[in-house]
Amino acid sequence: MSKLLAIAVDAPLRQLFDYRPPIGVQASDLQPGIRLWVPFGRRRVVGVLVKQLDRSTYPESKLRPAHSVIDSEPIIEAQLLALLCWSAEYYRHPPGEVIAAALPAALRAGRSSQEQVESWSLTKAAFAGRLPALGKRAIRQIEMVEFLREARTAVAAELEAIAPHWREHLRNLEKRGWVERQQVVRPDSEPEPANRSGQAPLHRGPDTVQRPRPTAEQEAAIDAVAAAQDTFKPFLLHGVTGSGKTEVYLRAIETVVNRGRQALVLVPEIALTPQLVSRFADRFEGPLAVMHSSLPDQARLQNWRAARTGQASIVIGTRSAIFAPLARPGLIVVDEEHDASYKQQEGFRYSARDLALVRAQRLGIPVVLGSATPSLETLELVNSGRATTVHLPNRVGGARPPGLRLIDLRRHAQTHGIATPTLLTIKHHLDAGGQVLLYLNRRGYSPTLFCPSCGWVAPCPRCDARLTVHQRDRRLCCHHCGGQQGIPETCPNCGEAVKPVGQGTQRIEETMEQLFPGMPMARIDRDSVRRRGALEEALGKVTRGEARLLIGTQMLTKGHHFPQVSLVVILNADQGLFGTDFRASERLAQTIVQVAGRAGRAERPGEVLIQTEYPEHPLLTQLVSGGHEAFAHAALRERAEAQWPPFARIAVLRAEATDREAPIDFLDKARAAAESLASAEVELLGPATAPMERRAGHYRAQLLLHARTHAPLQRLFARWLCVVEKMPEARKVRWSLDVDPLELF
Repeated sequence: MSKLLAIAVDAPLRQLFDYRPPIGVQASDLQPGIRLWVPFGRRRVVGVLVKQLDRSTYPESKLRPAHSVIDSEPIIEAQLLALLCWSAEYYRHPPGEVIAAALPAALRAGRSSQEQVESWSLTKAAFAGRLPALGKRAIRQIEMVEFLREARTAVAAELEAIAPHWREHLRNLEKRGWVERQQVVRPDSEPEPANRSGQAPLHRGPDTVQRPRPTAEQEAAIDAVAAAQDTFKPFLLHGVTGSGKTEVYLRAIETVVNRGRQALVLVPEIALTPQLVSRFADRFEGPLAVMHSSLPDQARLQNWRAARTGQASIVIGTRSAIFAPLARPGLIVVDEEHDASYKQQEGFRYSARDLALVRAQRLGIPVVLGSATPSLETLELVNSGRATTVHLPNRVGGARPPGLRLIDLRRHAQTHGIATPTLLTIKHHLDAGGQVLLYLNRRGYSPTLFCPSCGWVAPCPRCDARLTVHQRDRRLCCHHCGGQQGIPETCPNCGEAVKPVGQGTQRIEETMEQLFPGMPMARIDRDSVRRRGALEEALGKVTRGEARLLIGTQMLTKGHHFPQVSLVVILNADQGLFGTDFRASERLAQTIVQVAGRAGRAERPGEVLIQTEYPEHPLLTQLVSGGHEAFAHAALRERAEAQWPPFARIAVLRAEATDREAPIDFLDKARAAAESLASAEVELLGPATAPMERRAGHYRAQLLLHARTHAPLQRLFARWLCVVEKMPEARKVRWSLDVDPLELF
């Protein structure tokens, strides 16, 4: 029996598909990592060869041959393909969808992995002299024909040198049968470097910006990473906000690039990419490859090629960039490693932070996890000796950390959620020439439209949630399902007047305009920066000092450098104090410390006010007195006692359906199947409805699986999921498995 092909197809099925080689092609001539056109049902799709098989579980006579080979060499090199296959198994996700996540859309559609250009040449009839002669007045056309007769083929740059309007002449010649065009691979093409948005050329030199002199702590961190070259060694770069972690990244990467290697830098959100790309472009020659989901398909393909060929020595991207192809990998950096954005919440639910560790281990290179508020998982890696901490305990330039002060909302009068002492402090800092940042993680004008007469609250018809008031658009919006409707003038129950209750960023902006008329301000949330370039424009205004009051959501908590901000106000710290998720307190502590870190990063001393109705809450008092380190120490102790991550492993089987009973019914059956297969090491909790049971018209529920280590869970998954897939109840719901979840709905 000839060798067969195991091919991954982008389909929601947890398996590879067996094919015979294309007619006339030997399987042994094909390398894993190439793409092929294959029949799939009635469609013709792109598949990726994962491995060759000696035999199939199906009779060879029933296997269909692949149509044709797309690539002459693998577009996914062996180590990256192995990582993708491992990820599919670890996260129990269809391998075809996992591999598709690593490829730009153009490659998933079958486009060439090599950059191609338009090339022109004479036709055979023209060479043979079988065409009517060109008229004597067609001087340019005759010149083009003679040039192509001599050059054989020519591309746009060569033709431009002959005639500025060459395309018009060649199209006329093409109509008359003299010339033909084709797509050819551009030889030794240099990819266009990315600009701050990753879309257009940018080529800067290392002498554009003067390099700052590293502090002693930075030098020690740089030397530690440099000493680990060509060795797998995880580092936690634990630096307070404003301590210069990015400078450590730049210096460590400089060492890597000077050795002819590549560096992969991950950032949690697209909003951070432009400023980081700008800093890297100022310091390094040559192109940068930028990879994130908002890039146009062509730009994403171009940057993918630059990373794969090694012509881009630095690759910067968000979560999905962990699968970027690297020709000469030397270092992986994960900035703001604690950020929940590194965990994909839909589809292929992977953690880019965790995969960075796995990929670095497989490549035998160091990995740097940077944060001012490290995740408890990373801190436990350090405590267990599996990672090394390098500390940056001080701010650069001698700037002092901001002082934190709690404002008890129960004791002070408020103006639209802003206490009187807070307003006085804001005025003081503005009068002194400083900038003020107001943080509220709630966009819109007001979270509730309320009837004071009968108590009616505007509900979302598709979710167990209230509609948010967007006053300027005169709309009620659901921030969970995206539904919208107009704002009623009166209560639909009693006919009395309704009013918005509570504060969102739009209402805070309106309040600040009334209290500080003429004061230039900027609001940064998802509503205000939808237009392309709006975020960069707003951040630029703040950095240049053109906006004195800055109002925003969590978009402002991650890594932004605002040197003139002297006061940060956290308007409502209570939102995360009583969350149902066991990670709620950790996320709140990280958010408070991160947003507080925007204050006092330069010469101006910083101050932070935290408004709360629970000033005696242990989490808040802990942060004020001992900082994030004190909180993390206590939180780790609690997690260890309760046997929750990072001291245990969990997974969640989720289900949703338009029928209320179907998710629970499915999960009950799934639990029964698990109980018959699982060892005593696996604990099953639930099923239970989600805290927000109905969302976007679907009822949701979940089953939690808990074990001390991951091995018992993986052994269960290997036997259990194939049973779950075949259950009749599985066809009545949409279900998914989330391994190492960050959120329990």
